[in-house]
Amino acid sequence: MLRHVVLFKFTNPADADEAVGRLQSLLGGIPALLTLEAGRNVREHPDAWDVSLVTTHTDLDGLRNYQDHPIHQEFVAWLNPRLSQRAVVDNY
Repeated sequence: MLRHVVLFKFTNPADADEAVGRLQSLLGGIPALLTLEAGRNVREHPDAWDVSLVTTHTDLDGLRNYQDHPIHQEFVAWLNPRLSQRAVVDNY
């Protein structure tokens, strides 16, 4: 099982709630997406990120299929102009 972990920092932190909702709506629409957890940061801290995402996939091919899926690409098109930073870790 491959775990895909992403942290998002938005130019406008007010976009975080909509991002979480959009992320949660991906589950069920993309076959290669086995599980998804998304949440908004709940405390102020200088090192804090606005949103975290953890998804699971069978393997690297599953992650690629998820990332290439049109539903995910639609989310990325909405997301990218709103981001100031993103951090990603993929591990087994």
